[in-house]
This record gives sequence, structure tokens and C-alpha cells, in this order.
Amino acid sequence: MADSVPATETWRPRVTVACVVAVGDRFLMVEEAVNGRIAYNQPAGHLDDGESLTAAAVRETLEETGWTVELQHLIGVHQWRSTEHGEAVVRFSFAARAVSHAPDRPLDTDIRRALWLTRAEIAALGDRLRSPMVLLSIDAWLAGRRLPLDTLSYLAEGSLT
Repeated sequence: MADSVPATETWRPRVTVACVVAVGDRFLMVEEAVNGRIAYNQPAGHLDDGESLTAAAVRETLEETGWTVELQHLIGVHQWRSTEHGEAVVRFSFAARAVSHAPDRPLDTDIRRALWLTRAEIAALGDRLRSPMVLLSIDAWLAGRRLPLDTLSYLAEGSLT
């Protein structure tokens, strides 16, 4: 009878990364087109197959803002069900230091611009924020949440250790 039981697919959340990049009292943000509306987010995106979480965070920040960053800390891991697409999201938020900017670098297609905003300006965006994780990660950073990057491990394909 086991053959008559339909196979079920294992549930998988979307894994995303984001960077909190602060210079003085301003945070690096992106203005992006999402489902016909303008939304604001930290530089963020999906983890690609075969990519480490840290590499994804650096890549997404460069692709969305033109900023090369150096990761400093893990701020936290946040779990949320997206109101945008209804799927579960697990987001790894990092603190990063701005290293250099390539202002002429083309940004990802849906990104309209990168901008620097204060926490108050970000909070004032209200429901135009892409998710509640935007302020959650900024507030964790402001509260001093700093986890070492070696909290995370990446074992490349074929690694024995």
C-alpha cells in the first residue's frame, strides 16, 4: 500500500540575506519596484545554490547598491511569512562596513536607486518597507547585537570538515 501514498515535497523556506550598512546615523537602503509598487529595503536578496551566506550578502549589496562592503558581524536570523508572496522567509542579517563605491555600476533591474536614510526616516516609510525585518535588523544593530561571523559555517561541496 505504500505505493499508493502520494509523495510529498519537503517544505523549504526562502533563504535570504541582508546587510545593515551604517555611516554615521544613516543606513544604506534601496528603493525598488516590487509588484507594481515602490518599496524600501536594506540591500538584500536570495541565497544562490552553492553560495555561502556571507558571499551572498556581499554580492547582493554590490548588485543592488554599487557598494563593496566588508562583513563585520551577524546581527541575527529572522523568520517571517511574507505578505508579498505568502512563503516563509528565513533571513540572515549582517552588519557591514562600506569599503568602496562604484557609482557607475548598473544596479539590479528592479532597483531604482540606493540611498542613505536615518532610522527615523526609515521608520517614517511605514508600510512602504519591504518587510518588518528592515527595522528589526536596524534596531538589533542599534541595540548592540553583534554575533561573530564564525557563528556560521560553510562547508563547500566535497568538504570533509
